[in-house]
Amino acid sequence: MDLHHLTATEAIRRFTARELSPVELLDAVVARTAATEPQIGAVTEEMLDEAYAAARTAETRYASGNARALEGVPLMVKEEQPIAGRLSEEGSLLESGNVAQMTHPIVDRIFAAGAAVHGRTTTPEFCCAPVTHSALWGVTRNPHNTDMTPGGSSGGAGAVLAAGSTILATGSDIGGSIRIPSSYCGVVGFKPPFARVPGLAPFNSDTYCADGPMGRSVADVALLQNVISGPWSGDPASLRPQLRVSGEVTSLRGLRIALSTTLGGYAPDPAVIANTQSFASALRAAGAIVEEVDLPWSPAQVLEIAWAHFGAVMGPFIQSVGEGDPAQLAQLMPYTRAFIEAAGGAGEYVDGLVAESAFSEPLGALLERYDALVCPTIANTGMAADAPCTDSVDTFSQLMTLPFNIVGRVPVLAVPSGRAPNGVPTGVQIVGRTFDDQTVFRIGAAAEAELALWTATDWWPAL
Repeated sequence: MDLHHLTATEAIRRFTARELSPVELLDAVVARTAATEPQIGAVTEEMLDEAYAAARTAETRYASGNARALEGVPLMVKEEQPIAGRLSEEGSLLESGNVAQMTHPIVDRIFAAGAAVHGRTTTPEFCCAPVTHSALWGVTRNPHNTDMTPGGSSGGAGAVLAAGSTILATGSDIGGSIRIPSSYCGVVGFKPPFARVPGLAPFNSDTYCADGPMGRSVADVALLQNVISGPWSGDPASLRPQLRVSGEVTSLRGLRIALSTTLGGYAPDPAVIANTQSFASALRAAGAIVEEVDLPWSPAQVLEIAWAHFGAVMGPFIQSVGEGDPAQLAQLMPYTRAFIEAAGGAGEYVDGLVAESAFSEPLGALLERYDALVCPTIANTGMAADAPCTDSVDTFSQLMTLPFNIVGRVPVLAVPSGRAPNGVPTGVQIVGRTFDDQTVFRIGAAAEAELALWTATDWWPAL
């Protein structure tokens, strides 16, 4: 396998054995970024001086046996997660030139763990679309099929991982923004349960929202999750003590897993359903009992509940940036204006909270009988890279991720399930009981070993 497509765990093994230098690996991903960026457009800025300094420090630490958790591993950060003294533009002309005053806590932890942070990745404007294009940064494309989107809002993160432009990446998820790019780009991503990973106001208090890790293997995502999770004094919602997860492969014997291809009312593409069924077969081969179930949900119900929530939190936040000035708000992307309009026409927030509780009951009852639920991540097999996404109902009705933001305290691991005829990967979500992160990683690791899809060299696009 090319150096630029190594997993983080394999890179660390080679660093420790002195078979590979952190500087050599950084050279490989920097060269890959230069080669692929003209085609995919997923990087907002590079941070090469700092990254090479970190890589040289890592060489010294490995030589002395004093390596930290991410020592020397190349990593890119989602631009939404601020770094003090650097641009913080949210993909928006309204924020162009804005400089961050503080660093996101997970980024501080990543630096402290020794990672070679060498770049930042694109998002749609204000992270409010499941595609990644903006007036500020242009169109980000899927390395598996450059006519198609890598998803959003962590689309840049998914794209750089698939392309081999970095080894690890960070994302965030308020409606599927880690899981959608993980599915379309054929990588692994984790939406932690609310408060597992600390965040910044106001979204640290939003039960829909979570910052999380992305990588090319379950073990890599576990590695990064163990760095960024745990309580932080600046976030009173953050959980203590830290819960650690593992990507170790073990038997699934004794686990009961529910399988739903529709969640009750979605209509996945036949390729998505076939790949989900193949994933279920891999779970059975790993020892699990897998049974098909149904849930009483529909996309219309999901959107009604979610828009009431977005109308109280995310919609007003975006509008506040434009200070209500029509001239400024007119500069927003069409999909951003459509998002604000949909959120503004939603129901009352309190009624939405009542509806959220009722919505969660069937899933809670199901997970009393099963250890986890497996379902598709997205109903379709891709969208155009520049898809307008101005029809909020049509766009968001394809996202089977949003129910698990409404039920925000469940952990969800997103892994690939196969590939569609157009070359775009498909994915599944492994949904655990509230705050049972460890089980979803156990299931994901076993499936990864059984399927041997994204661990194969030919999974990754040559570009």
